[in-house]
Amino acid sequence: MISTLEKEITFRYLKTRKKDGFLNIISIFSFIGISLGVAVLIIVMSVMNGFRTELINKIVGFNAHVTVKPYDTSINKKELNQKSLEKISKELIFSNSGEAIIISKDYTKGLVLRGYNSLDFSKLDVVKKGNFTGQSNQLVKNSISIGKELSFNLSLGVGDTVSIMSPVGIETIIGSLPKQESFVINSIFDSGIADFDSNIAFINLETLESFFSLDKDKRNLEIYLKNPSNISDGKKKIQSIFNNEFVYTWADMNSSLFSALKVERNVMFIILSLIIIVAAFNIISGLTILVKNKTRDIAILKSIGVLNKSIIKIFFLVGLFIGTSATFFGIFLGILFSLYIENLREFLSNTFDISLFPEEIYFLSTMPSEINPISILIISLCSIFITIIVSIFPAIKASKLDPVKGLKYE
Repeated sequence: MISTLEKEITFRYLKTRKKDGFLNIISIFSFIGISLGVAVLIIVMSVMNGFRTELINKIVGFNAHVTVKPYDTSINKKELNQKSLEKISKELIFSNSGEAIIISKDYTKGLVLRGYNSLDFSKLDVVKKGNFTGQSNQLVKNSISIGKELSFNLSLGVGDTVSIMSPVGIETIIGSLPKQESFVINSIFDSGIADFDSNIAFINLETLESFFSLDKDKRNLEIYLKNPSNISDGKKKIQSIFNNEFVYTWADMNSSLFSALKVERNVMFIILSLIIIVAAFNIISGLTILVKNKTRDIAILKSIGVLNKSIIKIFFLVGLFIGTSATFFGIFLGILFSLYIENLREFLSNTFDISLFPEEIYFLSTMPSEINPISILIISLCSIFITIIVSIFPAIKASKLDPVKGLKYE
């Protein structure tokens, strides 16, 4: 417990006085340093969490949550009626894919073609929720839907014609020649990720299977889950149903990307925590100088019977108050900036005519921010813990002061 005397002396030492000018400067810089450290940590963690969430949403919105790929035999359609599958899935779509080369005027490019029938194509999130130009229910024979980025690169629009070359050859009297067909662009999609928009296109499922000479009985099953974020549990349940097929998820396809993001986030947390540590060491300097300045006061307190543990509490509370108040102020600043960081980015971009968040590099057109209460709690506890650690040494040093020596020259 903290006595009334300890509280009174603690608040007295926290008040600014003219003769403690240098000490006050150290205390102010300690407060500012810890506040900025906490605020920057919260802002960076919020932006990285927001970036990860937005990236996941765009990847999940464009790719199947879980894909079941048959090996030698086709997928048993009786398994689709299992109640355990119905509970976790919202859409079951059969598809197929292949790699080809798109040819337009003097431009050629490798391309991944995904095949769907018209009804299933209109169910995709990239069609329902994305920026989509054209008719989603017109994915018929020899029609193609391309990404916005690819349409810019090829200078193509809805109604234009492109040639697609398949790696599958056709036998002629002069030998095997690659199969080539013309397709009419009936729609243009915008997934929000330039890499997808420039490298993937959609065509009719039966046209794709004919174009690549694929077996219709070996189509892939795309499963769209009700809760795609809980992908590991969903994969286990689906794997138990389709135990003779190859099952992979959107997380498996992008594991290296999200592993890199996780490592980067952890490294940023460690590096930015050093700001708080450096600022907290100012508290040691401030308390050490305070102990030096209050030598006479400490000696008097000891001479009237104040215990050593009370002296420790007094100086410990001074450091703890500075660190705790700075932490809460940093939390306020961090949350405030995180909420309005996109408005700040727009203001700086428009004022100074600079691009602070290029879409072609970061895949996103706006700066995302997601405030995570758990992250804020961890940052706060770390900051207060560091404050506690650095406040202990000066407090113990004050308690060990000899009152006789303290009053000798007074």
